[in-house]
Amino acid sequence: MRAKQRRLVVAMIWLAAFSAPAEERASASLEATMNQLVAVRDFSQVAMAPDGKQLAWVEEQSGGGKAIVALADWNDPAKKRRVTAGGDAGASEQDIAWSPDSKRLAFLSDAGSPGQRQLYVTDFSDAVPRRVTSLKGFLDAPKWSPDGKTIALLFTENAPRAAGPLEPMTVETGLIESKIYEQRLTTVDVASGKTRQISPADMYVYEFEWSPDGSAFVTTAAHGAGDAQWYVAQIYTLPAAGGEMKSIHRPTLQIAEPKWSPDGKWVAFIGGIMSDEGSIGGDIFVLPATGGEARNVTPGIPSSPAWLIWLSPERILFGQVIDGMTGFATLEVASGKITPLWSGSEEVSLNDAGEHGASLAGDQKTSAVLRQSCSRPPEVWAGPIGAWKQITHTNDHVKPAWGEAKSVHWMNDGMRVQGWLLEPRDYDPKKRYPMVVAPHGGPASYNGAGWDGTFFNLAVLAGEGYFVFYPNPRGSFGAGEAFTRGNIKDFGYGDFRDIMTGVDEVVKEYPVDNDRIGIAGWSYGGYMTMWAITQTNRFHAAVSGAGLADFQSYYGQNDIDEWMPPYFGTTVYNDPAIYARSSPITFIKNVKTPTLLLVGDRDGEVPAPQSRQFWHALKALGVETQFVIYPNEGHRIGQPEHLRDIIRRMVGWFDAHLKEK
Repeated sequence: MRAKQRRLVVAMIWLAAFSAPAEERASASLEATMNQLVAVRDFSQVAMAPDGKQLAWVEEQSGGGKAIVALADWNDPAKKRRVTAGGDAGASEQDIAWSPDSKRLAFLSDAGSPGQRQLYVTDFSDAVPRRVTSLKGFLDAPKWSPDGKTIALLFTENAPRAAGPLEPMTVETGLIESKIYEQRLTTVDVASGKTRQISPADMYVYEFEWSPDGSAFVTTAAHGAGDAQWYVAQIYTLPAAGGEMKSIHRPTLQIAEPKWSPDGKWVAFIGGIMSDEGSIGGDIFVLPATGGEARNVTPGIPSSPAWLIWLSPERILFGQVIDGMTGFATLEVASGKITPLWSGSEEVSLNDAGEHGASLAGDQKTSAVLRQSCSRPPEVWAGPIGAWKQITHTNDHVKPAWGEAKSVHWMNDGMRVQGWLLEPRDYDPKKRYPMVVAPHGGPASYNGAGWDGTFFNLAVLAGEGYFVFYPNPRGSFGAGEAFTRGNIKDFGYGDFRDIMTGVDEVVKEYPVDNDRIGIAGWSYGGYMTMWAITQTNRFHAAVSGAGLADFQSYYGQNDIDEWMPPYFGTTVYNDPAIYARSSPITFIKNVKTPTLLLVGDRDGEVPAPQSRQFWHALKALGVETQFVIYPNEGHRIGQPEHLRDIIRRMVGWFDAHLKEK
């Protein structure tokens, strides 16, 4: 511990307004960095028109919150223009979809009714897009039918909140009932606006795609509450006219990205161990569209496919996570031959759901992507895969407040493990620096080399004179499905050893002060932070965001409990011991590390009582600790003042314990 005087600091803070100390601790450079981060405009989607001439994208407005739809000829991007249903009055617009003939664009907008999206269509000749629906609830993911007459979308009628486990949970009071709001597949006649909910009322639909002839859909769906049942979803087909859903595949693990082959005979999808909806990785499988055995067509691939599209009945293009990077390759379905097209030490994505893909034109060559790196904020790019040119220059003025990111590798337990090391700003190899270790969430996810946003941004530490180490231990995407499954029934053991041997490698190769190392993470990263300080006293400060202290109590508290049996082999009721074995609270008396705990009060993925339980134990044991609960926040903190407060408190905590006095 580097603090000159050890003292007990215990604070459980309900933040209606923020206290002065966090503001006062923030340095001028940190405030400047946060202002720069807020100035970055993010992009959540890009779509290339089928004719390959125009592209549209969704761009966050300055300050966050609202989003706009922009349109441009990708060969003449200077002539971009906004497409809006609400003028410049502040409507939030998103979820774009081109018609098959490239003459119309569909999108969702809350123009005239903040918070309530409706479907709009523009053919570009009208001054104002036409509103097509008048629905009450949550709308998502519009897609045109092949004949251009119908749009299908996901609709949750009378939904009390946006869909997804990251959103703030509905406050529970009174008699608690399991009220389920099903997200149903709904079709909209573009000409008349007539809507029909065609999937059954007791089924929750997650993803869908039209069949090539427009007569049916392929979906991923499940009975019951949407947030939890995603983990046991099956692949179904459904007639476009509605009716019975037919299960064509019941997987043993999780599934995503169902795509119909151009001849309508096959369905491809990604299957594997996945811990979070939207965080996709696994192997590519193909099965008959009528049902039957699914065949793994990428067995042993040393990467994690995360997105796919059929190029022909014989060939698939897919995006992947590979060795901490992203890449594209093609797959010959019959032979399994894989041909790499491009990979790079950056993030290339199609949208904000964790998918790494490209929006392709009808020529299957012209593409549009969202591209970013540690040193370059996100922008829209277009062109052939790997030969894109930059279309937008929205964030050209923003420069990183940190040093270079370097890919590092090390060996542990006979496996090659990868991670990223972010150098301090104005790095001088002759100096010695503190370091913070940043385990990622998930666990089925990975630390990549993208631009760090405003949510739990650890890159800001590099701007304040720290190395930041982002390991990808077993359980991560990027090294094949066997590696991703390497932490099953082993949370906190093999993955923790991978992280610690990585720390040893970095300390050996770089000027890191071994007596000034901290650890910080959110979600599963928060769990790994809690776990690490129960297993070693090597870390001299810790920050756990939405951490998981006790798997036994957590099982009955969270809204996504179905994610755990695939990892633990059974439920907590059948084998509580295996859950206790990986619970930080089991080893809580070992903790000596000063720990800051952060969480949203309406977090359904990792509820606040988990952090409170850990904080209570540290307080009882006399360990220096603080606990902050953010009001009206879910698993992903979204309010700007809360995001700033988290950064200030995190940097202040590490400065107090790791910086030389």
